[in-house]
Amino acid sequence: MSGPLRIRAAVFHAPGTPLAVETVELDPPGDREVLVRVAAAGVCHSDLHLAEGHLGDGRWPMVLGHEGAGVVERVGPQVTHVAPGDHVAFCFVPACGTCAQCARGRMNLCETAAADSAAGVLPGGVRRLRLPGGASLQHFNAVSCFAERCVVPAGSAIPLPPSLPLWQAALIGCGVMTGVGAVRNAAGVRLGDTVCVIGCGGVGLHAVAAAGLSGAGRVIAVDRDPAKLSLAARRGATDLVDASTVDAVAAVRALTGGVDHAIEVIGLPATIRQAFDMLRPGGTAVVVGLAPKGVEVALPALDFVQEKTVRGCYYGSANVAAELPAMVALVTDGRLDVAGVVSHVTGLEGIEEAFDRLRRGEGARTLAVLDPELAGVRMGEPIEPL
Repeated sequence: MSGPLRIRAAVFHAPGTPLAVETVELDPPGDREVLVRVAAAGVCHSDLHLAEGHLGDGRWPMVLGHEGAGVVERVGPQVTHVAPGDHVAFCFVPACGTCAQCARGRMNLCETAAADSAAGVLPGGVRRLRLPGGASLQHFNAVSCFAERCVVPAGSAIPLPPSLPLWQAALIGCGVMTGVGAVRNAAGVRLGDTVCVIGCGGVGLHAVAAAGLSGAGRVIAVDRDPAKLSLAARRGATDLVDASTVDAVAAVRALTGGVDHAIEVIGLPATIRQAFDMLRPGGTAVVVGLAPKGVEVALPALDFVQEKTVRGCYYGSANVAAELPAMVALVTDGRLDVAGVVSHVTGLEGIEEAFDRLRRGEGARTLAVLDPELAGVRMGEPIEPL
């Protein structure tokens, strides 16, 4: 293959306009790049934030999608860790390994990857996507997997065991890594701790499960949707708080007197403040939710004499390449239920409808299936391995 491939992709042209499923051109992989046939992709709130212009101007036109998995079809000559036919999950921060953050072991904060992401390019400043007329398309977080195929940097293709169905693998690279990492890496939940998770969507539900797996003595789930709270209960929440009917902070404090860890997975000033107010003295609020650019949060300064801590968490505060095998083991060993987080299954054309559900706060994770046979999914039936 020497020329570009013609593939179908969901293209984001401008804020306020729906995604357009259309044919685009994809160039072959470069020296340190991998061509992947996409099996399935998760629809994440981060995709919606970018599509609504919340993450900055000029980031369009673009092919969205950063959480997914597929099968390698071709590799560049300098790629040695995967080969055609291998199953891979996508990592949306392909760490350079040499910047100041990588040198500190904070691969999720790689400065080079962050700059490339903001510019909508792959490492080296290149783009492999364009419209049929020749106009360049930006890449989203080096992945752009709302498409039949994608070209990603070598560091974004993480090998998987072939025994793991790709529809499950599609959810590990973002939702699982972020939710579990928030509990294990950012919060550092220990045996007997009390944990509150605010927001029980795709990431929050994994945080609920991870808190239980980490030995938390009490796991409180907070949401405004009874259906999501029911999902949280099935994933190990010991207490449920319906924030549409009660004051969430008062309810959590009545249950616990203050929690050791509050994990916020929504990204609103009000819920970030709730997380802080729920803490016991010495407790930690972990902010996972992505807030629009320019949004600020006010906190009561006097409460800092209680040694409360607020910290951010991006991508599970994880070294994804090193930690993803452990996430895979949680799923394959049956300790983490990925299927229980999927509320809707759709094709490429249904991603805009999934965005509408996210806007309304409905459902958990939508799984967009690009290749049912590869993904191991029978469309129109409950998801289970083929």
